[in-house]
Amino acid sequence: MNRLSIEVTAFLSDLKLPLRLEIDALRRLILESNAGLAENIKWNGPNYTFGDQDRITMRIHPPKQVQLIFHRGAKKLAQPEKRLIEVKTKKLIWKENDRAVMSFKNMAEIEDGKSELTDVVRKWIDATK
Repeated sequence: MNRLSIEVTAFLSDLKLPLRLEIDALRRLILESNAGLAENIKWNGPNYTFGDQDRITMRIHPPKQVQLIFHRGAKKLAQPEKRLIEVKTKKLIWKENDRAVMSFKNMAEIEDGKSELTDVVRKWIDATK
């Protein structure tokens, strides 16, 4: 089932990005990880909401890598005492206890990190809903 947003696809097509295949692979993986996620555009990139709340934003510029920013929305909230999720991956870099980043430079990194990414997305959505 294709849940990719037509608007996001059109937005990305206009940009002629060198990592477009990687971006689309990440879009599919994120949406397949949780049926409650919806895709839109925010901060000049694909964004994923759960219950109309921003949770994951894709950073597509500069075009040397694609970053997934895991967050609790646009407004700064009080920091939790511990990290929101516990995962065993070196790909997830914590910026604060409620904000972390995963970076991918090519399709091989995406393929290698597919199960880790799916796990992080599922746990993130569960922890922030």
